[in-house]
Amino acid sequence: MKSIYKKLIQKPIFILIIVNILIGLFIYRDFGLTWDEPLFYSYGDALGYAYSPTEWFSGNFDLYNSYGASAEDHKTRGPAYLLLARNFVYGLEALGSDSTSAWHLVNFLFFQFGIYFLYRISRRWMRPSAALFAAAFFSFQPMLWGHAFINPKDPPFLTFFLASVCLGFEMVDAITQNANDKTRKILLASFTLGIAASIRILAPLAGLLIFIYFLVTTKESKSIHAWRSFIYYGFIAIIVMIATWPFLWGNLFTNFFNVFILMSDNPTNLGVLFGGIKYSASELPRRYLPVIMSITLTEPTWILFGLGFIAGYWKLLKHRTSDFIKQITSLSLVFSYFLIVLAYVLLRRPAMYDGMRHFFFILPPIFIFIGFAFEYLIEKLSLILHSRAWPHVILGFLLILPGINGIIKLHPYEYAYYNSFVGGTDGAFRKYETDYWLTCYKEAVAELTDKISEPTRLFVYRQPSIASNYSNELLEIKNIRGKHDNILAGDYILVNTRTNEDRSVLNDESIAFEIKRGNATFCVIREVR
Repeated sequence: MKSIYKKLIQKPIFILIIVNILIGLFIYRDFGLTWDEPLFYSYGDALGYAYSPTEWFSGNFDLYNSYGASAEDHKTRGPAYLLLARNFVYGLEALGSDSTSAWHLVNFLFFQFGIYFLYRISRRWMRPSAALFAAAFFSFQPMLWGHAFINPKDPPFLTFFLASVCLGFEMVDAITQNANDKTRKILLASFTLGIAASIRILAPLAGLLIFIYFLVTTKESKSIHAWRSFIYYGFIAIIVMIATWPFLWGNLFTNFFNVFILMSDNPTNLGVLFGGIKYSASELPRRYLPVIMSITLTEPTWILFGLGFIAGYWKLLKHRTSDFIKQITSLSLVFSYFLIVLAYVLLRRPAMYDGMRHFFFILPPIFIFIGFAFEYLIEKLSLILHSRAWPHVILGFLLILPGINGIIKLHPYEYAYYNSFVGGTDGAFRKYETDYWLTCYKEAVAELTDKISEPTRLFVYRQPSIASNYSNELLEIKNIRGKHDNILAGDYILVNTRTNEDRSVLNDESIAFEIKRGNATFCVIREVR
């Protein structure tokens, strides 16, 4: 026990992760199923087919069977995370958990690796307390906290992209020093890069950053041994990507190129509510992503980032160490991937929707600089107060408090968080998307089933299959579209507020109840009279 306690004190990030996990174990069942989850998890279930020797030699093996219920949509989405996570989900199901809750818990547990790697990479440039603050401030962003449970796509990519960068830098350092653990570091770095590339086509950007770091910082870069190690790294990463992405097996180069072209524009016809105006996802103004980033992260975020950007580079320039080139190069490369993606979005204007979830992976550099800001502030506090402990803890808590408050107030709709710059989620309602993934259906159907005592029909405007997951033997779920004439007195209607649809769908019927937090309504159940 003493050795465990000592390790926790030496690496406080594990205390944060343990606290997160304990909280997660109490609340993971609270989150509703999202719009995107059912078919994506179907893809995960179907993946076993691609890895079954029995199917390989059956004489009628068809790779298409491994893409799930929405094969055409999901075959181009790399399934590496599903492949890694599904057995943990099956284990929880065997212990009695329902599938949705099991996935939500596993999603959250994998997100803890992202928090750990943010701490780990931050330690390259700052003291442990500052790196811990950066990780905690990141962890308790309400939007990210909510997505960590319900989103099996974007947080996993953030985690593995960040791990690829962190472990890639460490691998290059090991190659430079010809360290004893060089082989292990090559294997870890190549594995995480391969998994990231299988999750999303943008992951090779991480490999490019590592290659630049290798060229700039490895004095022995002309050595055949250094180059051989780096080639092994790239080769293994490619093998991992191919092995975990069945769609590439048919025609590697053609399929990879086609996915790259498809995902570079992310085509969709979804409507997006932005600033009170409904846009097509492909016609959003350039300010969309910067505005969303400014109003969905807690209030201190960008102030701390600005301070940290100055403090971080000033620290490295002022206190030059023997590793100065490595430190300044790695920090600049980390920040560069934020700038590269942001510039691409502003110039290319790809289709965007669902807030900034597709761009979660560019957030870690922001929180790294926030760690620099905290380090600078506690140094100044120490000079003023001649203290090294409690004032730092109090300051850190006060800065994180807006995020904790948002998590508590919005649960289990944390992902619908907006900060006070737009009046919170209350102020964002009717102007920006809130519960755009329809997680309110769980609470709405539960409230209706508690109310009814005889067979009842519930007509659902969008994604009735989600509501079906929560119905009982008395409640029949029906699709409202094209069936308005079938709706009778005594029936109920479930409409969500995405793009303010509740204002236009049978809005003359009386409201039975609403699912809301504060003054923000997420979905409405109307009773037909």
